[in-house]
Amino acid sequence: MRHGSILREEILAPGTSPLIGIYDMYSASIAARHYNGFFVSGFGFAASHYGLPDIGFIAWPDMVGFVERLRLAFPTHHLLVDIDDGYVDPEVACHVVQRLERIGASGVILEDQKRPRRCGHADGKQVLPLEEYLDKLEMVLKSRRDLVVVARTDATEDEDILRRAAALAETDADVVLVDGVRSVEWIHRIRRVLGGKPLLFNQIAGGKSPRLSLTELAELGVDVAIYSTPCLFAAHTAIDSALIELKSSDGRLPDTRAGGTIGVKGSTELLEKNLSRHHGTRHTLCV
Repeated sequence: MRHGSILREEILAPGTSPLIGIYDMYSASIAARHYNGFFVSGFGFAASHYGLPDIGFIAWPDMVGFVERLRLAFPTHHLLVDIDDGYVDPEVACHVVQRLERIGASGVILEDQKRPRRCGHADGKQVLPLEEYLDKLEMVLKSRRDLVVVARTDATEDEDILRRAAALAETDADVVLVDGVRSVEWIHRIRRVLGGKPLLFNQIAGGKSPRLSLTELAELGVDVAIYSTPCLFAAHTAIDSALIELKSSDGRLPDTRAGGTIGVKGSTELLEKNLSRHHGTRHTLCV
């Protein structure tokens, strides 16, 4: 299956395509009920896999292993993968891109940050010289066959944002992302310098960018929206609430028969789907 081509077709279709940020196999299993595309978020993966903030701790073999498990469980979902700066070295970036494409990733996002890197919506970001990033991007583009490549800039100065966005639009990258966009007016400005190049917008709760609906984004000419952390932050809230309730009830578990609370049966039924997607046969493992 040419996963890159399938994602590319959706990006080029009318409207704004949503890709939901997932952080582990369980969150992906829930998200698969609602959406046909995942964003493999660096923020979420750093938090779930290492228990650390998204400032450059991710090792590429860990990310490749995670994407491989995702593709096995979700054979037809879009998988757009955050590879940060390509793990510093251009040759490593090309190797990772080739590995990801071989195991079925749909696309990657390559940023122009320099180390120590930061979350795209954090303060203190620094970027590589533009020519250095363009050289790395060009190597990555030549190493892919079908994979969608999103060129991302983390520039923060007004003139530099537009200069870099225009330069990325001139490359063979499929899509451009300017992270940490501060206003609707800035989306208009970026859209103008990109010409016909597809635009990606990153939505993260509590981030620097405005909260916009898919309808509003489509009207602004945004082609793809990644939702980096809805599953991670929802899990944080739900787990905290569940444990507060458990503590207040002297350790008595909630009654799942009353509805509203997941139990072992519902959880197992969710996970069984990760088997049956491959062959259409449902396994009943818990009754």
